[in-house]
Amino acid sequence: MATTHNIGMLADAGLPREDTPAIAEKRTLRDKLFYGLGSIAYGVKDNGFSVLLMLFYNQALGVPAAAVGFAIMIALIIDAILDPLIGNWSDNFRSRFGRRHPFMYAAALPVAIGYYFLWNPPTGFSVDQMFWYLLGISIVIRIFISFYEIPSSALIVDLSRGYDDRTSFLSYRYFFGWVGGLTMGVAAFSIFLRPSAEDPSGQLNLMGYSNYGLTASLIMLAAILISSLGTQRLVKSFAAPPEKLPFVFARSAREISQTLLNRPFLLLAGATLFSYAATGIAMATLTYFRIYLWELTGDQISLLMIGNFASILVALFFVPRLATKLGKKNTAIALWLATIVVSPAMYFGRVLDIVPANGTELLFWMLFASSFVSTVLSMGLGVIASSMLADVVEHMAVRTGRHAAGLLFSVNAFMLKAISGIGVFGAGLILTFVQFPEGAKQGAVPADVLTKFALTEPTVVMICQVLAMLMILGFPITRAVHEANLRKLDERQVLPVN
Repeated sequence: MATTHNIGMLADAGLPREDTPAIAEKRTLRDKLFYGLGSIAYGVKDNGFSVLLMLFYNQALGVPAAAVGFAIMIALIIDAILDPLIGNWSDNFRSRFGRRHPFMYAAALPVAIGYYFLWNPPTGFSVDQMFWYLLGISIVIRIFISFYEIPSSALIVDLSRGYDDRTSFLSYRYFFGWVGGLTMGVAAFSIFLRPSAEDPSGQLNLMGYSNYGLTASLIMLAAILISSLGTQRLVKSFAAPPEKLPFVFARSAREISQTLLNRPFLLLAGATLFSYAATGIAMATLTYFRIYLWELTGDQISLLMIGNFASILVALFFVPRLATKLGKKNTAIALWLATIVVSPAMYFGRVLDIVPANGTELLFWMLFASSFVSTVLSMGLGVIASSMLADVVEHMAVRTGRHAAGLLFSVNAFMLKAISGIGVFGAGLILTFVQFPEGAKQGAVPADVLTKFALTEPTVVMICQVLAMLMILGFPITRAVHEANLRKLDERQVLPVN
C-alpha cells in the first residue's frame, strides 16, 4: 500500500522527498558507538533502581520493603500506560531534527535532576511521607527516561534493516548499558558506600548515597546529550516518513491495538516480560545475598562487578555470532536453558551445604564464575529480544501498512523497566515473606531466614525463566520470513517512520 507525502512540507523540514530514495549510507563503527552510548544513562538508572534502591529506602531510610516495592510497582503501572502514548507520539512527530531526536533532547535535563533527588530526599520525613516522595520522584524519572529510551531505541529500524546487522547494533547498545550500570555499581560499593566501625558493610551511609546520586545524574546527562548529538547527522539518511495526519483519538487507539494485538508481538512481549521480571528480582535481591548470605565486603562486591566487564565484552562479540549461526529464536532458547541451570546453582548449593564456607577464597571465585556466566546470558537475552522486536516492526508493516517502531519499542522500554519495577516489587514481597529484618547488620540475620531466602528467590526466578522460554517457542519470524517481509515492503513502497 503506497503512502502519500506532502512534498513541500518534507522539503521544508529537511527530509527526503518521496521521489528521492533515502540516502544509502553505510553504517560505521562510529554510528554503532554513538547509538549505543546513550544507553549508559539507562544502565546507570536501572542499576540504581535494581541494586541500590531497595537497600537505600529499606535499610538506610527505614521504609518497609513491601512499601518500597509497592511504590515502584505503582510507578511502573503508570509508566505502562504512558509508554505506548509516547511511542505513538514519536512515530507521528515531525520536525527539522527528525522524528525521534526532539524527545531525546527534551529528556536529558529532567532525567538528571530527577535521579539526583531520588538519592537526596528531604530530611525529617516520616515513613509515610518518604513513601509518597519515592512514588512521586520514581514516576517523574520513569516518564522522562521513556522520552529518551523509546525514541532512541526505535532508531534501530532506520539505522539497519539487516537481520544480523541489527543484532550487532543492539549488542553495542546493551554493552554500553551494562558498562554504565556496572561502572556506577562498582563506584557505589568501592567509593561511595565505604564501611565504617558503626556500619561494617557501608550500606547505611546516607552521604555516600547522596554523592552517588550526584555523580550518576551527571553521567546520565552527558550520555543522553552525546548520543543524541552523535546520531543527529544520520537523520538525513533515513527514509522519508508518510504525511502527518491530524490526531484522532479513535483512529490512534485502533492503530495501537491493531499493532500490539498480534501473535508474534504478544509471544515476544510475554517472554520478555517474564525474563526481565526474573532478572529484576535477581538484581534487586543480589546485594542482599552478597552482604548477608555470602558475607562479602564492599571491595569483594566491587571485584565481582569489575569481573562483569569481561562478561559484557564476551557477550558483545559472542551473541551476534551465535545468532548468525543458530538464528535468533534458537539462540534465545539456548540462552534461556543455560540461565535456568546457572541462576539457582549457588543458592541451592548453599542450602545443601555443598559450597565452600563464607570467607574462603574458593567461594569467592565460584561466585565470580557464576556472576560472569549469568551476566553473559542476561546481556545476550536482552540483545536477542530487542533484535527480534525490530523484526516484528516489518512483520507488522506488511499487514497494516504502518511502521510503528516507536510504539513497539515503547513496550520494550516498559519491559526493561520491569527489571526494576516488577523486580523491586517482587523482591519486596520475597523479603517480607521470609521475614528479613530491617536495618540488619552483616552476620546477624538468623540462619533460618537466610535458608528460606535462598530457597524462595531462586525458585521464583526459575519459574519466570521457564515461562519465558515456553512462550518464545512459538515465535514465527525467522531469517527467511524477515527477508520476505523486506521484499514485500520494498514492492509496496511502505517506508519506515523516522
